[in-house]
Amino acid sequence: MMHRLIFILAGLISCVTLSAQEAGTFAAVGVPVDDNASARFIRDTTEIVRTYADINDYSLIGVNGGVTFSQMMFNPTVKQSWLYNPVYASVMFTHYMKMFQYMPYFGYRIGFAYGREGYKFKKNKDTGTIHKIDGATEASMEVVEMPFLAHMHFDALHFKIMADFGMYVGYRQSIERRGSSVTDALRHSFAETDRQWDYGLQGGAGFGLVFDPIEIHFNALLRFSWSSIYTPDSSPSIYNQYYYRFAYPLDLILTAGIHFQLTKRTGKTSAALKRQAREIVDNGWELDYEATAGKDRQ
Repeated sequence: MMHRLIFILAGLISCVTLSAQEAGTFAAVGVPVDDNASARFIRDTTEIVRTYADINDYSLIGVNGGVTFSQMMFNPTVKQSWLYNPVYASVMFTHYMKMFQYMPYFGYRIGFAYGREGYKFKKNKDTGTIHKIDGATEASMEVVEMPFLAHMHFDALHFKIMADFGMYVGYRQSIERRGSSVTDALRHSFAETDRQWDYGLQGGAGFGLVFDPIEIHFNALLRFSWSSIYTPDSSPSIYNQYYYRFAYPLDLILTAGIHFQLTKRTGKTSAALKRQAREIVDNGWELDYEATAGKDRQ
């Protein structure tokens, strides 16, 4: 019974030691200097000695490409399907930083993106009709935007998990309307009641493959516009007597990108080495004095 209790306690201590490892780093098992029998027993049953590779406050710049699936939040609601837009591209700068100089999970992203948003209506099975806006049953708008996102990441040696959330501001620079009732004047033009400034929320999650100094990122983003594509009272429809009319774009964006590390991800940076050199120059004589005084005292 006593032997069983000892092994249980040793196992619990090992689990606690494992869970107490420093967060946000990846590690390799180290080897103790003392290799006698008692040290081996303590090492194997109660202690795990590890050396850690800390994540630096490093920066990335990269390009992404992907596709967009678009719908809109309409009021009143209409039957619609996802509109496939095959072109999305962005250039993003990412900077990682530590919260309280300890938790290496945070950062921010800022950049420029080009993509599309729009709508595609489908036939109402009950009425046999299909909704139209300015004669169009489908429309796609080119949008240039600048996102600013809070960033979180959890790193392993060659793998990371990421999440982003923030806001963006953009501009709808062109439109293509499709449908048999679209007039030539509006097919590639905005109406006076259309809104071209775009802004809203953007966020998502993904993962990365890390091969220092290159990282390959895969992300799924959700973009929700707070800017309706037209002014709420722009339609002469009877619905305006009873509804607040709007249409807010909602887009799902899938991307893959290649990013280049501008500074060191792990290990001592040039700034850290210079700082260490200054400390040695400034305080080296004190270390020599303490070492000499220690020998004298012995």
